[in-house]
Amino acid sequence: MKKIENTLTTSLLAIAVALSSIAVYAGAGHDDELMVFDPTETEFGRYKPKMHVTKTIEIVMSDEMRFNPSVIQVEKGDVIKFVHENTGQMMHEFVLGTSDSLVMHADMMKKYPGMEHSEPYMAHVAPGKKGEVIWQFSEAGEFSFGCLIPGHFDAGMKGKVLVGS
Repeated sequence: MKKIENTLTTSLLAIAVALSSIAVYAGAGHDDELMVFDPTETEFGRYKPKMHVTKTIEIVMSDEMRFNPSVIQVEKGDVIKFVHENTGQMMHEFVLGTSDSLVMHADMMKKYPGMEHSEPYMAHVAPGKKGEVIWQFSEAGEFSFGCLIPGHFDAGMKGKVLVGS
């Protein structure tokens, strides 16, 4: 059983590293660098470069391990520009996903806290800075977001995206 768990963990880490290599950085070396990714399709939505934003939602991240707002309502097909402001003194991140995928990813981050990765559905935001995610919700349902820095998710830094049809 331990061998299967180690193989699964190694496989998940390899997938995360492979996916993180997709990112292309523009304006490297600046705090406000623009990020362009290859098109991505997931069970909770999609990204492609140059999508037309239909709605902007501002989210505050704090050292109280909370997002404000923590519940967001959008419509299927909306292209959302999430603007994240980190008002705290610690690094925070915003990661979209399903409830299960975020729990699994949070557990992996506990095992590999130094793991670096970048996907179009996540933003890493330094203290006092802002970050952005542009995402299209292609399916109706309930999806999740959270800060997966070890300890933050478990402390309650998570929220829901309710996507209407």
